[in-house]
Amino acid sequence: MIRVTDLHKRFGGVHAVDGASIEIKTGTITGLIGPNGAGKTTLFNVIAGAFPPTSGKVELDGEDITGLAAHDLFGKGLLRTFQIAHEFSSLTVRDNLMMVPPGQPGESLISAWFKPTEVKAREAELREKADEVLAFLNLTHIADERAGNLSGGQKKLLELGRTMMVDAKIVFLDEVGAGVNRTLLNTIGDAIIRLNKERGYTFCMIEHDMAFISRLCDPVIVMAEGKVLVEGTALEVRKDERVIEAYLGVGRKQAAKHENEAPSAASNPEGAAT
Repeated sequence: MIRVTDLHKRFGGVHAVDGASIEIKTGTITGLIGPNGAGKTTLFNVIAGAFPPTSGKVELDGEDITGLAAHDLFGKGLLRTFQIAHEFSSLTVRDNLMMVPPGQPGESLISAWFKPTEVKAREAELREKADEVLAFLNLTHIADERAGNLSGGQKKLLELGRTMMVDAKIVFLDEVGAGVNRTLLNTIGDAIIRLNKERGYTFCMIEHDMAFISRLCDPVIVMAEGKVLVEGTALEVRKDERVIEAYLGVGRKQAAKHENEAPSAASNPEGAAT
């Protein structure tokens, strides 16, 4: 569904994405991991139209979408969520969902004045759709709560729900588990799996929680220093020497060697004191 070819993004002298090439297959939940500063979120931002690439190509279902703005990509079914939820805090949870679909007749002053029946009919349809989404995500009990009063995890569920109000082809999730307690994280994971299996959603997600990644994602893509380092199953990438080195600075074998060669406190009391 997504093909990224030799993508580069520079910010002045900083080469945030350095020739990254990835493919996201239809119907998968693809994980994107890597140490801080690896270029993951920048890659997301370029794909999702937050800013254009310095060079390279992005395709959606074979169509060149390189450099298209986020609102244009929204119309093509490419959506994203954010590490920090972007809810409309003064609106209710239900209203946050109802405002998502574009082209509503109520957005037109002329329609609001002269076609009130059409406006009310569309609002009734959207309310019904929103209530279905709330039931799917087990959020019905807070439908009339102001979104700004929700917990961090509930806001993440609300963001996921907003993607369900339109016909999304692919959803990019940026650290959906950040700041979420384990119980609610499991609920979010269940919802993602159901959307994938029951409704055919394709996902790509940045996440640091490897247990969460291992449960949901196949394949997993690892980035480091703006480049794609390796791709495989969660188990394969966790055992890969290059991945360990990217996270820890030295490989497992080298780390063990250094540990064995380090002088003990008994043989080097001065070093031990230091």
